[in-house]
Amino acid sequence: MLPFKPLNLNFSLRPSPPQVALNSFWGIHFPPSARRSVQVQATVGGGDQSQTMTTTSLDSKEMKEKKGPMEPSSSVDEGIQVRAVVTIKKKMKEKIGEKLGDQWEYLVNGVGQGIKIQLISHDIDPVTNSGKSVQTYVKGWIPKPSNVSYIVEYTADFSVPSGFGCPGAILITNLHGKEFYLVEIIVHGFSGGPVFFPANTWIHSRNDNPESRIIFNNQAYLPSQTPAGIKDLRHEDLLSVRGNQHGIRKQHERIYDYDTYNDLGNPDKDEELARPVLGGHERPYPRRCRTGRPPTLSDPLSESRIEKPHPVYVPRDETFEEIKQDTFSAGRLKALFHNLLPSIAATLSSSDIPFKCFSDIDKLYIEGVLLRDEESKGVVENLLVGKMMKQVLSAGESLLKYEIPAVIKGDKFSWLRDNEFARQTLAGVNPVNIELLKEFPIRSNLDPALYGPPESAITKELLEQELSGMSLEQAIEEKRLFILDYHDMLLPFIKKMNSLPGRKAYASRTILFYTKAGILRPIAIELSLPKMHSSPQNKRVYTQGHDATTHWIWKLAKAHVSSNDAGVHQLVNHWLRTHACMEPYIIATHRQLSSMHPIYKLLHPHMRYTLEINALARQNLINGGGIIEASFSPGKYAMELSSAAYKNLWRFDMESLPADLIRRGMAEEDPSMPCGVKLVIEDYPYAADGLLIWSAIKEWVESYVGHFYSDSNSVTSDVELQAWWSEIKLKGHCDKKNEPWWPKLDTQQDLSGILTTMIWVASGQHAAINFGQYPFGGYVPNRPTLIRKLIPQENDPEFEKFIQNPQIVFLSSLPTQLQATKVMAVQDTLSTHSPDEEYLGQLNPLHNHRINDHEILELFNKFSAKLEEIEEIINARNKDTRLRNRNGAGVPPYELLLRSSGPGVTGRGIPNSISI
Repeated sequence: MLPFKPLNLNFSLRPSPPQVALNSFWGIHFPPSARRSVQVQATVGGGDQSQTMTTTSLDSKEMKEKKGPMEPSSSVDEGIQVRAVVTIKKKMKEKIGEKLGDQWEYLVNGVGQGIKIQLISHDIDPVTNSGKSVQTYVKGWIPKPSNVSYIVEYTADFSVPSGFGCPGAILITNLHGKEFYLVEIIVHGFSGGPVFFPANTWIHSRNDNPESRIIFNNQAYLPSQTPAGIKDLRHEDLLSVRGNQHGIRKQHERIYDYDTYNDLGNPDKDEELARPVLGGHERPYPRRCRTGRPPTLSDPLSESRIEKPHPVYVPRDETFEEIKQDTFSAGRLKALFHNLLPSIAATLSSSDIPFKCFSDIDKLYIEGVLLRDEESKGVVENLLVGKMMKQVLSAGESLLKYEIPAVIKGDKFSWLRDNEFARQTLAGVNPVNIELLKEFPIRSNLDPALYGPPESAITKELLEQELSGMSLEQAIEEKRLFILDYHDMLLPFIKKMNSLPGRKAYASRTILFYTKAGILRPIAIELSLPKMHSSPQNKRVYTQGHDATTHWIWKLAKAHVSSNDAGVHQLVNHWLRTHACMEPYIIATHRQLSSMHPIYKLLHPHMRYTLEINALARQNLINGGGIIEASFSPGKYAMELSSAAYKNLWRFDMESLPADLIRRGMAEEDPSMPCGVKLVIEDYPYAADGLLIWSAIKEWVESYVGHFYSDSNSVTSDVELQAWWSEIKLKGHCDKKNEPWWPKLDTQQDLSGILTTMIWVASGQHAAINFGQYPFGGYVPNRPTLIRKLIPQENDPEFEKFIQNPQIVFLSSLPTQLQATKVMAVQDTLSTHSPDEEYLGQLNPLHNHRINDHEILELFNKFSAKLEEIEEIINARNKDTRLRNRNGAGVPPYELLLRSSGPGVTGRGIPNSISI
């Protein structure tokens, strides 16, 4: 978070350093009296006439509070004085031209020609039938606090009639030629104390949009509670951000609208880069934020692309703030996509070869990759120095040196062991696919006419050989058999995937056995290929075996499973279920919930940066020819696979952590337990820690909802809330709008459940499956993102090579050196926390005044304290020698659901929102 202390307000308008510099720089000299006394013209509505009053700004001793709730501090008919302190955030690092522009702004604002503000009362003016209002211009400036040099304060003085009432909104007009970032406005002089107008928004120039911006005070109101004087403004403010499905969006705009994923391909550049539109009956998908760019020339259904380094439109307030831009967007991401990856490609492409021995992989961490491309000079200087990636500069060359990933840091050979393979299904970066095996035999739900007989090739006899004398029926009854099943998800795509150069994959099923000693281990792997004309099925089952040949084949089978797991993790569990599904919630929140709505205020921290990071992903990661296609097995079919998973698997009601665990058979309903569920495997770190976080979020949300909604009627009668939930279903997830599983929104419990799920997905769920990408995937053999060869069979020409040197065949099946180095760089970047990260249960000091409700602040503090307690519980669990999935020789502790973290790649930390 930004280091920030409460601003030291001082109402005496002393000449400040910026003013002195301004006077000398521009050659304009104000007499001392002009610099100390600011005259303000305020137009006050009163009857059929408007009265212009000239007042002189007061010093702090003159602005005393009087009695009377939220009334002006004087009852003198000719008007009393109130002062607005306008806080603006400047760039922290400014170029010379920007500094000169600042001096001009100081001048323009100082003489009252830069910012116009209009104070709107809660009370109705009977003549205009709208809120009473007074208007003035910002004049003068207050010295900047020395500890926050980029925060600038201006003042505006109003002469307000005694019956004005409580100010509920401010209209602010930017008369400058460029936008500025408004932090907040505080109005002093009313008897109830200062009135806060939190903004944290970009104020567009009048040159771009003549309409004034509306800023409400920090009192939360349900629609029916809105004071009469600002009711129309509440509706007007919502209309201003909705758009109308027309026009190309401009960078200064704040328009939130929906569109399909029709911008992933670039057919105008190359027909090989054409990609189908995601969203619609054939390929359903959540909607994204509309940009309105014109269609491509070669495909009217596809939107033309904005290629790097030009930005993709997102509503102005969704863009990265400066710290994030400097250290991530303009720095790390820019360097990654524009310089680093091309440099890696230039260095390695001429010899894009497989790793020849495991020591070649070790060299990435010991010696690094020497980038010889001229364009790489200085590239690494722009990268955020993360824990997992180090750069060393030498004369004319860049050395890219990777940090040793956590998974092999304590035990270099752990990845080879079966128990580590199984442990990662419970405590790795993708702990959300393992399921309890409930029925046998295992059957596919795919069409037999297309994909062959539905029965699995895994037999009872084969499994019982691995069950240590236990019968299959007993193992199922005692809940000891589990499955990692990617068969039905992948088989429809395998033929297309295997037609791609350098890609070979199977549809896989993995059976795992939970021993009486409490150890989970894989006992059988089924690998399937599509039905051939000559054979109705092509399924093979592998077990560990005890001779050298079967032992190496077992390693290859596990590598194929890990590759499938990596692809499903990235395309389904990470991108689809968190990033893509969260975007419609954010769009609907801005379009249907006023910023003064209590649910908007609750969700606001959990929406930060998500639209921007998703836009960057569409531009660089999931696009045709992008990093994901280049690095993962599905290749150009990656997003089609993601769409199929959305169609067949995604359900909002199953995104709740307890519901997901019950659906997968990993937990049972148990009302006596804190979250109402009992884990089938107690030592399941993701689930055990996740339920603690879920429970804390649920308790916080329920208390918050209960504070604002007294009964079910208050929920059903909230027109904004009902429109919000309807729009999420009918527009944001419109391809699923007719599904029967959507929760109703009739009661406080319904609302609490919906909100808890959304906040969990944005915070805990995303953290658990994102920030371990480099710690687990940074060692390629542990988690290859693609496999380049099928397992050699005895009648294959490759089999003899395999017998002679199985290590070479294994390594040549993994991603090449170029592919591995590129994906490691991306994983490192995606696992990184920005220095301005905002973590769950922590409040950005710049948002201290977001809500004026003491009880809510107390509830939030309780939530924050609960999360601190949970950190201590998790740390204690990681030291518990009985919990062998998070403790033991060389076993990394499970820290992905620890709430706090520093910047960089830490393998821990739960941000409020999906910000990377």
